[in-house]
Amino acid sequence: MIFITAKWRIKPEHAEAWPEISRSFTEATRAEPGCLWFDWSRSLEDETEYVLVEAFRDGEAGSAHVTSQHFHDARAQLPPYLAETPRIINAEIDQNGWSELGEMAVD
Repeated sequence: MIFITAKWRIKPEHAEAWPEISRSFTEATRAEPGCLWFDWSRSLEDETEYVLVEAFRDGEAGSAHVTSQHFHDARAQLPPYLAETPRIINAEIDQNGWSELGEMAVD
């Protein structure tokens, strides 16, 4: 799968509204057949930072994502709300989903 984590720093005046601002992009991406997950979290240390954890079935699904109309639309619509270019880690890994964290196993 293609596993991506991206840090998005939002302009302070838009940080609270970011979930709504990014909603159509998020919903459209989650509806893609090759999207495994597309989840936003907000930093506990910096209220202007959101972390996006996303995964796609394979390279083909990742390609379909970045060539989709909603991705194109997001590239035009979202940057005015950003304080800086998002930072990203993108890796292809040999698994299909989450593994259990054995060190924190719950009986």
